[in-house]
Amino acid sequence: MSKLPSKAKVVIIGAGIHGLSTAWHLARKLKEKGKGDGSNILVVDKSGIASGASGVACGVVRNNYFQPAMRELMAHSVDVWESDPETFHYHPVGYMQISPECMCEDVAMIAQQQRDIGYESVFIEGAADSDTYMKNIFYDWRAKGITSVLHEQKGGYANNRKSLHGLAAKAESEGVQIVSGVTVTGFRSGDQSESIVAVETNRGEIACERVIIGVGPWIRSLWNMLGLPNTISIKNANGIVHNDIPMWHYRCLEEGTLGVDPNLQKTNDGKMAPVMHVDSDAPLTSDVDDSLITDELWGIYYKPDFNFGGIQGGAMPYEVDRPAGDVQVDPYGSESPEFVSGDDFAHMWCSALAFCQERFSGQIGRYKNKEASGGLGCFTPDSFPVIDLFRRNVTVIADSNHGYKMIGVGKLVASELCDDPSALLEPFRFSRYEEGHLHPVSKSPFPWS
Repeated sequence: MSKLPSKAKVVIIGAGIHGLSTAWHLARKLKEKGKGDGSNILVVDKSGIASGASGVACGVVRNNYFQPAMRELMAHSVDVWESDPETFHYHPVGYMQISPECMCEDVAMIAQQQRDIGYESVFIEGAADSDTYMKNIFYDWRAKGITSVLHEQKGGYANNRKSLHGLAAKAESEGVQIVSGVTVTGFRSGDQSESIVAVETNRGEIACERVIIGVGPWIRSLWNMLGLPNTISIKNANGIVHNDIPMWHYRCLEEGTLGVDPNLQKTNDGKMAPVMHVDSDAPLTSDVDDSLITDELWGIYYKPDFNFGGIQGGAMPYEVDRPAGDVQVDPYGSESPEFVSGDDFAHMWCSALAFCQERFSGQIGRYKNKEASGGLGCFTPDSFPVIDLFRRNVTVIADSNHGYKMIGVGKLVASELCDDPSALLEPFRFSRYEEGHLHPVSKSPFPWS
């Protein structure tokens, strides 16, 4: 076990995508500005690199958002992924949003705004043209009720744990120290000051000048340690203020893997397929017995992935029906006996795969039901990130489960720590709730689209 330093200029809590990205970029920024280097930075994690949400993420990287601020932030993040695809184990296969008529207007707007920011994509509209476009990629395409296709030429996916270890290596090469087995137990304030002067842990106190928190679903606990509010007031678009809104809520993330050869999902021209996101309002029936699963709007995503060993993906998350303070986050992800994807998910998701492409028909028996998957996501009131300064010197990256794809947030936070404010982060300040500067809401069945 590595020795824990008693002091560091900058303490970063969390060795996931945000913590490691911030550490790497901050080390480079400090050196560039002649203000220090990686030796000024300490990253601590209660378990280790990639042990949390980033380590179980499906790894999808996309720009596809209805919200302009999210779309611009993701375009920036895609650029970071593309900067070193080998180290990040990034596969730039593209991303497809395939949608029914009720979402067509929203998707058309996304396509236009992608063009406005120079993000390369193809937009197809109309049922016949959409079907033709998809069959030119997959000969066995058969999804019904589809009236638009947005095909992002950039984006794709990365191998989760390998990408995090690659990012950690970049940070350590700049002199950053990463220490595992460190559980944060509290914060100490300065005399007559809100500022945090030390991070308290199970292995002793760490004196510091700045703190960055990027802990995914554990943010609720550290938020409480900082003495920040568990309920807030939110002004809506009509100027009406809603009081006593819970700051956090949890959703269970349902993901799994169909244990077939990933090459099964090759395109007509023999290439690796893009990441597929399909929303539909056509009735979804069982691929086992033709029984009705749902006649409401539903959605899935999937991709061939050799890291997972099959076709990996997920469906809409569901709300955890109890207050955030009563939700047990640990053990997290695949080790959790409570929040894992079960038989109902496997039945729905595999049937949806068969709904989309004939090659998946009759394959439900290959689902890896012995491998627990899923996990918990901690969401803000509007399901979008909060990235802001609290207690004068604590930067909180509360990603609201958008985290893994947002590798570029660390670069922007690093710039802000070096007195270079980021316009891309402004729409994600905590003050938006009180001021009523909320993000627009799409018609997607997913809370983060």
